[in-house]
Amino acid sequence: MRTAERTATPASTPALLRDVGAIGVAIVAIGASFGAVAVAAGLPVLATIAMSTLLYAGGAQFMAVGLIAAGSPVAAVFAGLLLNARHLPFGLVLGDVLGRRWRDRLLGSHLMTDEATAFALAQPDPAGRRRAFWLAGIVLFFAWNLGTLAGVLLASRVGDPLRLGLDAAFPAGLLALLLPALREPETRRVALVGAAVAVLVTPVLPAGLPILLALSGLAVLLLPRRGRHRARPC
Repeated sequence: MRTAERTATPASTPALLRDVGAIGVAIVAIGASFGAVAVAAGLPVLATIAMSTLLYAGGAQFMAVGLIAAGSPVAAVFAGLLLNARHLPFGLVLGDVLGRRWRDRLLGSHLMTDEATAFALAQPDPAGRRRAFWLAGIVLFFAWNLGTLAGVLLASRVGDPLRLGLDAAFPAGLLALLLPALREPETRRVALVGAAVAVLVTPVLPAGLPILLALSGLAVLLLPRRGRHRARPC
């Protein structure tokens, strides 16, 4: 007989290091892709490195580089703000994890990523959440910046890094991260509608606006679903 609930156990430090390290390797590759693509798009080397160190926003950095290269810096700002708005609920959930001192809260806010948040919330107790968050946050920060530096150096050697297909690394990485979430039918519908809207309006709108309009896919959640509120049989 299976129990209704299973008691979660905290992950050991070696297990956490193994899991975070695996994600870190992928982050290095994606960071290298960003560094190479940013330099190829005309962003100065120091600005590329400073963006990864000071902004440290992953997907928002890719989007900002693309929009700036397309001549839409204002759209880059708005799109970045929208993309990173998810950190607001992250901060509310992780408030106790970051600690009470302002120094810890500011540093933790800078290191806050989807992956570090997921590692922290997977732990059952406050001490485990703090350990997982700081471990993942620090390792992934250095992994991202190491990858960016490698991408910048690579771009300076090969000339046009896009010939190596590095521009495909980020969307491929994002797709790999999204695949588990797309198992939910409702999430899949939202993603498909948003992607369809973005593809349809891309030929007629300035760069950046199709990404913002993709958020219209969330309107799917407002549609009535047959059987959504149907009472389950006893």
